Amino acid sequence: MPIAVAVAATIAFAVAGCGRPAPSPAGVGSEALESFVVQPRREALERVLDGVVEATNRGTVAAQTAGRVAELLYDVNDFVPAGAVVARLRSAEQQAKLLQAEAALREAGARETEAQTRFLRIRDMYERKVVAKAALDEAAANRDAAVARLAAAKGALASAQEGVAYTEIRAPYAGIVTQRHVEVGETVAPGTPIMSGVSLESLRVVLDVPQSIVESVRGLGKAWVEIGGRRIDAARLTVFPEAEPRSATFRARVELPPGSEMPFPGTLVKVAVAIGDSERLFVPASALVEHDELVAVYTLDDVGTPSLRAVRLGRCSAVEAEVLAGLSAGDRVARDPVAAAQRVAQARGAQR
Repeated sequence: MPIAVAVAATIAFAVAGCGRPAPSPAGVGSEALESFVVQPRREALERVLDGVVEATNRGTVAAQTAGRVAELLYDVNDFVPAGAVVARLRSAEQQAKLLQAEAALREAGARETEAQTRFLRIRDMYERKVVAKAALDEAAANRDAAVARLAAAKGALASAQEGVAYTEIRAPYAGIVTQRHVEVGETVAPGTPIMSGVSLESLRVVLDVPQSIVESVRGLGKAWVEIGGRRIDAARLTVFPEAEPRSATFRARVELPPGSEMPFPGTLVKVAVAIGDSERLFVPASALVEHDELVAVYTLDDVGTPSLRAVRLGRCSAVEAEVLAGLSAGDRVARDPVAAAQRVAQARGAQR
């Protein structure tokens, strides 16, 4: 049986290219088939490279004061909101210093109020020629000293409050805990790592670009990340200025738009980088026919008679497919392969 008849007989069960189901059968008549003329379109030439997803924000929170770990509130793989307390240290010493600073501030405030009142009284008496100038100078000096002691007490209180705050280690941004460095009961010093984590709110992809195409990649500055059949346009492509001599590659970084759905950091992905442009042919995915290993379209001749033509595809999406071979610019292609197949079957039947 000719391949066109075989395809026509089974096309209702065929699957269109790029994983799209074939259109539902349409009525067949003598009217002309709906079609389109294949026209070249200038598109970027691409090189597909391997990349690795990494978090833009990653880091380790550390202790800022000495103490014993009293509580760890998160563990590996836990999600941590921004500003959340991830660990607490014993704070008895810091709390005691805070109480002392608060008491010292109250005393300094009372002394300052007393010195201000005494100065005002002495100044009034001096203006009435009751006391000597030396008494006024002494009262002014006592007032200034009291004001200075009050300022020092306020500074000591702020320092004590900061010391208490250091006993609570907080997350600088929302993310996932990747490693816990201490256990409850351990004594830590300033700078001791507590937890490490990565933020999933801002991700990027790093890759190595061969030296042979690096100038084209740097000049065009376009890249796309392919994930699960989707292509995400890069918000920015940065190519580092220094090459790795052993591999003759340049490290590049692809930054993605905020809110892009990405795999976890460390996942391997494909990255397409632009290296030039060329004229390429595309057809709608709905015009494709797949039958066994055949991928084809129905082309129309000058009088509108359809015939099946095999094609070789390149990049393919749910909307359209690139045709690498089998079609030329100016070819007319049927939009509905089901209707075209039925038209072929009718013509075959009429010849019998």
